[in-house]
Amino acid sequence: MAEQKHINPLEYADDPRVSYLIVEWKRLSQAERDAAELIEVDPSMKELAEKELREIEVQKEALMNQIATIIGAEEEREWPNEIVLEVRAGVGGEEASLFAEELARMYLKYAESRGWQKKTLSESRSELGGYKEAQFEITGEGCYRELRLETGVHRVQRIPATEKSGRVHTSTASVAILPIYKRTKVEINPADLEVETSRSGGAGGQNVNKVETAVRIIHKPTGIDVRCQSERSQAQNRERAMKLLASKLQQMKDEEEDRKRAAERKSQVGTGDRSEKIRTYNFPQDRITDHRIKESWSNLPKIMGGGIGDILVALDKADSGAI
Repeated sequence: MAEQKHINPLEYADDPRVSYLIVEWKRLSQAERDAAELIEVDPSMKELAEKELREIEVQKEALMNQIATIIGAEEEREWPNEIVLEVRAGVGGEEASLFAEELARMYLKYAESRGWQKKTLSESRSELGGYKEAQFEITGEGCYRELRLETGVHRVQRIPATEKSGRVHTSTASVAILPIYKRTKVEINPADLEVETSRSGGAGGQNVNKVETAVRIIHKPTGIDVRCQSERSQAQNRERAMKLLASKLQQMKDEEEDRKRAAERKSQVGTGDRSEKIRTYNFPQDRITDHRIKESWSNLPKIMGGGIGDILVALDKADSGAI
């Protein structure tokens, strides 16, 4: 439980988790002031007013305990050390695919700098070699906590290598950071699943070309589909695909809850919704801007090379202040 002496209830007035308790705390505080004033203006009511003050003190202490418990539970939330990084090309054709691959490389380079393990789960490439879609597993201490706010639409503004007239193009790619929880709150009905198998693509020896090891699972109620082709056996790929599906369903549930809370919060870094435009990478001006916290950074080559630490720290500070 969080220590009561460090909690100022008014700091959490806009937090939907405890807002109803804050309303009652304010009511009791006003009653406390009224009782104290009554003692001053009418000494004959002192005994009655002091009794009321003692009762108010007990009630406020109970409220503080409840608030501390709720806030403390948030602070002690589970931060998984395993995630799936998913990138998808958005608007912009081949340029969007190339940008999606650069984003993936940026995060994987950052993972290397943090000593995290990484593994390719699946990838689908465009004609020019960029990613139409790709998924990577990242494992390491703090990986979800540090990257959790990267989910959303990333926009790039630059002159593509294929552009002969020198015009600046705008393209997008979406990023999703999917935490892999040891336990999820969602239940998956096997009857809701459609499972497909195919031969894995890419290098891997003769076995890859002859045996159907790649697995695709479609969750029919939501239309979510997941693929895994990184393992040598179909059973292993199916197990990983099921973990990924559970995380996607959990994220869908979390996004809905976040949207409800965001409507009641004045300060909000983001809802965690992958349809939310969060950042612009402006290459001609050597500037990257995060629209949620309205901050900008320069030196795009360094950032795209994995140097995103300062951005992640700024986002974490803003989010911590919003909670």
